[in-house]
Amino acid sequence: MDGRDLVRSVKAVGSTGAAQGWRTVRAAWRRRRVDASGLVPRGAERARVPGPVLDVEPGPGGGLVRFTRSELRITVAVNGAVFWGWDGAGPEPSYALAGRSPGPDPRAVLEPDKDGAWRVVSERVTVVVSRNGAVEVRTPGGVTLRRDLPPRWWEPVGEGPARWMQRSEVAADARFFGLGGRASGPRLRDGAYRLWNTDPGLSFGPGDDPLYITMPVQMVVADAATHLVFHDSTWDGTVTLREGEEGAGSGHDRAGTSELRMDGGPLRCWVMVGTPERVLRTWTSLTGAAALPPTWALGHHHARWGFGSEQEVRRIVAGYLERGLPLDAVHLDIDHFDAHQVFTVDRERFPKLPMLAKELRRDGIRLVSIVDPAVKAEPGNAVYDSGSAVDAFVRDSARRPVRGVVWPGESVYPDFTRARVRLWWGELYKERLAQGFAGFWHDMNEPVSFAAFGENTLPRSARHDLEGRGGDHREAHNVYALCMARAGYEGLRELTPGERPFMFSRSGWAGMQRYGGTWSGDVATGWPGLRASLSLVVGLGLCGVPYSGPDVGGFDGSPSPELYLRWFQLGAYLPLFRTHASLRAGRREPWEFGEEILEHARVALVERRRLLPYFVTLAHLAHRTGAPYVRPVWWGAPEDRALRDCDDTFLLGDCLLVAPVLDPSTDRRAVQLPRGCWYDTVTEECYEGPAQVLVDAPLSRIPVLARAGAVVPVRGADGGLELEVWAPAPGRTGGGLVVPDTGDGWDEPEVERYVTRWEGQRVVVERDGEDGPGEPSRPVRVRGLGGL
Repeated sequence: MDGRDLVRSVKAVGSTGAAQGWRTVRAAWRRRRVDASGLVPRGAERARVPGPVLDVEPGPGGGLVRFTRSELRITVAVNGAVFWGWDGAGPEPSYALAGRSPGPDPRAVLEPDKDGAWRVVSERVTVVVSRNGAVEVRTPGGVTLRRDLPPRWWEPVGEGPARWMQRSEVAADARFFGLGGRASGPRLRDGAYRLWNTDPGLSFGPGDDPLYITMPVQMVVADAATHLVFHDSTWDGTVTLREGEEGAGSGHDRAGTSELRMDGGPLRCWVMVGTPERVLRTWTSLTGAAALPPTWALGHHHARWGFGSEQEVRRIVAGYLERGLPLDAVHLDIDHFDAHQVFTVDRERFPKLPMLAKELRRDGIRLVSIVDPAVKAEPGNAVYDSGSAVDAFVRDSARRPVRGVVWPGESVYPDFTRARVRLWWGELYKERLAQGFAGFWHDMNEPVSFAAFGENTLPRSARHDLEGRGGDHREAHNVYALCMARAGYEGLRELTPGERPFMFSRSGWAGMQRYGGTWSGDVATGWPGLRASLSLVVGLGLCGVPYSGPDVGGFDGSPSPELYLRWFQLGAYLPLFRTHASLRAGRREPWEFGEEILEHARVALVERRRLLPYFVTLAHLAHRTGAPYVRPVWWGAPEDRALRDCDDTFLLGDCLLVAPVLDPSTDRRAVQLPRGCWYDTVTEECYEGPAQVLVDAPLSRIPVLARAGAVVPVRGADGGLELEVWAPAPGRTGGGLVVPDTGDGWDEPEVERYVTRWEGQRVVVERDGEDGPGEPSRPVRVRGLGGL
C-alpha cells in the first residue's frame, strides 16, 4: 500500500480527516487477513463437460436428460417460461422469485428429435437438447433464437465451489439489453460486464462498470422474436458480449455471442419468449409485481447532501413556494443523523423534526429519510445494542462480528439474509415514522465498507445465514440490498398497514421491484452523465425495475445552466424526478441558475404536475403487467432495426415519445419515429413514421410527441382528471387506458378503456365498458386537428 491509497481512503470518507482514513486502512488490512484465513485456497481443479446423452426421464412440463457426467432438467411453466437446471439445480430456493416457482405446463412434452437429440414442445417455445448437451431455444415456427453450447465446470480437487462457463449464440441481427443498471447502455455493445454490485466511488460516467445494480438478466431483441434469459446465480461473474454480423446475403452470418462465467452457484436459468410486452409480463409473474408508489412520489423531489439544519430546509422549501414551483418531497441525507448513526437525529441542527415534517405535510410536501445498513459498533448505541441482543450482525469464520468503516466510523452490518434479522430491522422504522418521515431511501447497501485498496465491501469469507442454508459473502453480496429492501418494506407494511410504503434503493438484484425502485446512483456531472442517466433508466426497466431516475444535474459538480436545464427537462419525464447533489457540489435549486433557466424549469415542473394522472396510470400498469413507464422506442416494433439502434429517445407509456437534448448548444435534433402519426405536443404539427425527422428543441423545452389517437389522462385547470385526446389519423382509430387515482392506500381502481375514431368531421371518444361503448365520464379536450 502506498501514499496514494491512503489519500484515496481519506477522500472516500469525506471531511472526517486522517484519523478516519487510518481506520479505513486498518479495516482493509483486517479484511485481507479475514479472507486469507476464512477462504479455502482453490488449488488444483478438474474440468468437466456433460458428455454424451445416456437416457431421458419424461416428467410434468418436460423432463430429465441424463448425460455421462451431468444431468439437465427442463420444465415449461404454466406461464410459458422455460426453466432448466444442470446437476440437479431446481428453481428454488431463489431470491429472485416471488414465492414458489410456478407449476409445470401439462401440455408440454419431452419427445425424441433427430440426430439423437431431444426436445420439449410447448405453445410459445420449443427447446431442443443435443446429444452432447447444447440447448437451443426456438420459436414455434422453428427459428432458433438462442443456442447454449454445452457448459463447462471447473471443480476444485479439494473443497470449494465449482466455477462454470456458459457460451451462447444468438441471431446475427440480435441486440443485447439489460444486465441491470449499465451506464453505457441501453443497447449493450461488445465488451465485458461484471456481475458484482459496486459503489464506483464519488461519481460515475458511461465508461464505468460495474455499478450499483447488476443482474444476470439479458433481453435479446431480434427480427424473429424477443427473449429474456435469467441465470439465477447470485455469485460474482462476468458476461462478455459480442454482437453478430450479417453476411449481406452471402449466407455467412456471424452469430452474436454471450459468454457467462460465474465463480460459483447453480447453473440454472429461465427463458421467456415473445413480444417485449409479453416477455416482461411473464418475468413479472415470476419475480413479483412492482411496488406501487404513493401518488406524491410521482411528483418532484428535492434532495441535498448538506442541508445542515431545519432552517435551511425551510429556506429551500420557501424558495419553491414563493416562486410557485411544485414540490412534493424533500430528502434528508446523512447530515441529519447524530454523528452519522442510522435511526438517529442531530438534535442541535434538527431540534423539532416532527414539527417540520408536519408543517411540510400541510403544504403537500413529504419528508424522505436516507437509511444506511452500517451500524456504529459502539456499546450504548441503541441500534447496536438491540442488534447484538438478537445476534443480528454478519460474522466471520471465527464467529466474530465483521467490522468495516463507513460514515459513522467502525461499523457492523446486519445479516439481512436471516428472517429474524429482517424482522428486527423492519421494526426500527418506527423511529423514522415518529420523526414524520413518509418515505425511505436506502444507500451504501452494496454493502460498502471503505477500503484503501481492492473492493470496498465486506470480506468474501464473511458468513451469512442465507435463510438457514449458510454461506459466505461471495453468494450473499449481490442480494444484500435486496434483502435489506425486503426488511424495510415488510416492516413498513406492518407499521403503516393502511398506506403503501415508499422506498427506493441504490443497490439491488433481480426482483427488487417488489419493494420499490431505485435512483441511478451518483452519476457524474457532465453531458456524458446526462446520457448515462437515460441509459440506466431504460435498461433497468427492461430488467423489470420500472421506477427509477437520476440525480438531476449530476452528483458531484456544478453544471452549467444549459446542462442543468436539459437534465431537469429529461427528469420531468422519468418516473423518479429528483434533484440531488453531493456535499461539495453546486446547488440544484432552479433559481440558482438565473431567471431564464428558472422560467424554463417552471414550465417543466408545471407540465410534470399536469401529467401526474398519466404517471399514476403508468404506475398501475407497471404494477399489473410489468410494462415499464420508460420504454425503448422499439417497444412496439422490435423488428424495426433502426429503432433497435436508437438510444437517445424513449416512449413514456404508449402515448408519448420523448426526445431529450443530450448534447450542448442544440436547438434542433433528429428524432427516430416508430410507425404511425405523431404530433408535436407544443406546435401540434403532425409527423408520419417510421421515419427520422428534424424537430425544434429550443432551450425552453425538449421535443415531446403524442401518438395519433392517444388518450392521455391529465390534470385539468380545476385539478380534476381530464382526457387529452390526440386526433387519430384519417381512417384510423386509437385509444388509451386510464387508471384513476384512489389515494395512497391499497385499493385497486378499475381500469378505464377509451376508444377514439372519426365520425364524419368530428372525433368521437367512447368509453369501452361491459355493456358496450358509452359516453366518457371525464371532460374531453381534442387536440391535433389543425396538424393533420
